[in-house]
Amino acid sequence: MINKEEDFDQYSHIIIPGVGHAGAAMDKLKESGLVEAIRNLKKPVLGICVGMQLLTAHSEEGDAELTNIIPVETKLFDKELGIKIPHMGWNNIEIKNNLLFEGVENQTQFYFVHSYFIEYNSIFGIATADYGLPYSAAIQKDNFYGVQFHPEKSGAAGERLLMNFSNLKQ
Repeated sequence: MINKEEDFDQYSHIIIPGVGHAGAAMDKLKESGLVEAIRNLKKPVLGICVGMQLLTAHSEEGDAELTNIIPVETKLFDKELGIKIPHMGWNNIEIKNNLLFEGVENQTQFYFVHSYFIEYNSIFGIATADYGLPYSAAIQKDNFYGVQFHPEKSGAAGERLLMNFSNLKQ
């Protein structure tokens, strides 16, 4: 667990977990004084679900300004799309060629639990999913990666993704 900036030095890779409310999580990060330290990390960083959303510029959840590491928006699914919110369950993803997904077949299913999504962006998007509309299932900018799904609940494909992340070099 990281409580102060020096704690980052103990780890080769950083995972920002994903449970909770993006606005509240960002408030905690600000209170801890770790926001700038996270922005300056050069080692591999993986945000999972809300952890991915924290990497973006802004979230409609709590109308919160986030880290802005990846300049995209986190938005609430629109009920007008005729979909059940939250999105819970398995969904196929369309994968771009990226080391995070090495050995994972295109259209593999991952497990999602979310009401908010990252707008699709062809520059930072490394995988997409469709739930009423196409959105970014995974994003990357430099050493920062984010996945909207939960790899820890996604069986062998999720395990492979986490192994790939652990093998990324600084």
